[in-house]
Amino acid sequence: MSKPQSQPQETAVYTHGHHESVLRSHTWRTAANSAAYLLGSLKPHMRILDIGCGPGTITADLAELVPDGQVTGVDRAPGILDRARATASERGLGNVEFAVADIHALDFPDDTFCVVHAHQVLQHVGDPVRALSEMHRVTKPGGYIAVRESDYLAMAWYPASEGMDDWLDLYRRVARANGGEPDAGRRLKSWALRAGLTDITATSSTWTFADSDELAWWSGLWADRTLASAYADRATEGGLATPERLRAVSEAWREWGRREDAWFTVPHGEILCRKAD
Repeated sequence: MSKPQSQPQETAVYTHGHHESVLRSHTWRTAANSAAYLLGSLKPHMRILDIGCGPGTITADLAELVPDGQVTGVDRAPGILDRARATASERGLGNVEFAVADIHALDFPDDTFCVVHAHQVLQHVGDPVRALSEMHRVTKPGGYIAVRESDYLAMAWYPASEGMDDWLDLYRRVARANGGEPDAGRRLKSWALRAGLTDITATSSTWTFADSDELAWWSGLWADRTLASAYADRATEGGLATPERLRAVSEAWREWGRREDAWFTVPHGEILCRKAD
């Protein structure tokens, strides 16, 4: 599958942006808590492409796991790559590099990488099937395409909260208005099949927040994100929410997060696809 001479650029808008409340979540992510389904397939010599690398915490972990290999982290937002480079530098990693890229039209030759990885990226892109086709194209025969996506509609929490019900409804509508698919986790296998991928292993895993520190962190970042991130701007500018509604949702997050019996789980769909030799 050769790279087309011309492909449409990404049509979706990244719902969250890179506000501090967003990076608070992204910098918490590690290979262990966000890519465990992939780690058993890694070998020390591998060359890995990490798409949508953000601040680079997962990228840096992958680089440590392939000490004789090379990891390339790419993101569509140039500004976040300075943060990713700083992450790699702070950890003394010499086998990682970063570049700007569009997942719909990757600037790499066919059959370049042993592993092509994306975490919570396809839910934000305009054409996830095309994106998976591109990931497949740049993967070496015998290599792996690895993708993990959360699924908003399947998220669950306790105790019940009308304000958080409102948050979920609003978030899904904003994400779809931006051209994304917030319930991506359940669709990964289908998208992979439509992209022509074979040898697909589909699994799932969760993040769960239940102790007081976890709950304060999780509820606090969403309370802040609801008021101050690009998501808030897109909700109001798109006519989907008023500032008053966002304040009510933000306060609902904080009130829920103070509950001693609070519990929240984020389910993720995962696919690990081996490219035919």
